[in-house]
Amino acid sequence: QVQLVESGGGLVQPGGSLRLSCAASGIIFTFYNMGWYRQAPGKQRELVAAITTGGSTNYADSVKGRFTISRDNALNTVYLQMNSLKPDDTAVYYCNFRPPLSGYWGQGTQVTVSS
Repeated sequence: QVQLVESGGGLVQPGGSLRLSCAASGIIFTFYNMGWYRQAPGKQRELVAAITTGGSTNYADSVKGRFTISRDNALNTVYLQMNSLKPDDTAVYYCNFRPPLSGYWGQGTQVTVSS
């Protein structure tokens, strides 16, 4: 059974940092490109960052220079390091494959940026 389980969200002040983790199971992790997505209240879900099987990365313009996606194939885990957080980053963050597969959206992890 394929599972993608996100963790690491929380409440942080503007300018702060968080590191999100996504643990994958039930797949050969090294075969898959992965992505972090987010959905803010009243908005569509959007791609935040993606990483290929070879480690190439790309980012949404809104997070370039602040967020870093990485993967540890030995741990079947993809990370999102988020620095210089802004209130506009408030959202539920999800990991999924890239491109995403509809049946594999997890619960996500809430990130709230507020003073």
